[in-house]
Amino acid sequence: MNIQEYFSRISYHGSHKDADLKTLTVIFQHHVQAIPFENLSMHCGESIDLDLEPIYNKIVRKKRGGWCLENNYLLFWALQRIGYDVSILGGNSYDPAEKTYTTNINHVLLKVVIDGNPYIVDGGFGGIYQIWQPMMLISGKDQPQIPGIFRFTEDNGIWYLEKIKRKNYISEQSAPSTDTPETGKIRKMCSFTLEPRHMNDFQELNTYLQTSPDTLFRKKSICSLQTTEGVCALVGWTFTEVKYNYMEDMDLVKITTLTDEEVEKTLKDKFNITLANKLIPVNVRGLPPNLVDML
Repeated sequence: MNIQEYFSRISYHGSHKDADLKTLTVIFQHHVQAIPFENLSMHCGESIDLDLEPIYNKIVRKKRGGWCLENNYLLFWALQRIGYDVSILGGNSYDPAEKTYTTNINHVLLKVVIDGNPYIVDGGFGGIYQIWQPMMLISGKDQPQIPGIFRFTEDNGIWYLEKIKRKNYISEQSAPSTDTPETGKIRKMCSFTLEPRHMNDFQELNTYLQTSPDTLFRKKSICSLQTTEGVCALVGWTFTEVKYNYMEDMDLVKITTLTDEEVEKTLKDKFNITLANKLIPVNVRGLPPNLVDML
């Protein structure tokens, strides 16, 4: 494994001699705009290995993406190699349908300490809730970014991350969407503590997410990637493109339904992904059909 090869994968050509906030911010933005959040392996007959070397080979050399466990493990390795003080944390994602946080830890995120100040870095949330910059670990402070306004709150040692959603303008050419959030609507994302974790702690979760028929990842094939203007996502046969702040406090959304042939072409053209095995797209009925509705 080679850090320069990782930099080439994310198209980062700057210096990394200083493990400072500016360098972290630029590397992180390159990471999320180059490496998709995706679970396609489990829908084309492949298993997802949580060891670092297979993750590196998959994402860096085969130019694939990964879900939070893979994406943040690779990012953890890269930041450590550069010289950052970085640790792994475990989170509980928020389930909008149940209106509560999951009982068990099901998410990985990173804490980076720079000059004594802690920041949260998470390259594995994906979709329209992916942060683009490291966030200061401070309670109650709005932290505006291009994707929207994010905020932490803390209560008895438990930290909560949320985003204030903008309105969506659904393109006339798009399929109808049921979600048109009001300005200022808050979307809870996840909770976490600052207890350091090791990636071995998530081996059971990695297996569960691939095998349990009840998980979202089994019910949907998902691939999303941050762009310079917003985000694009393929969920089953539904392709969604979002342009952030198309108008004041409003995002432009275009939703297209693809054929099987168009799915493969879209993966290559929009996500730079060429799969070794045949993808069987999945989007179980009765669940939100696209990126905007799903999240």
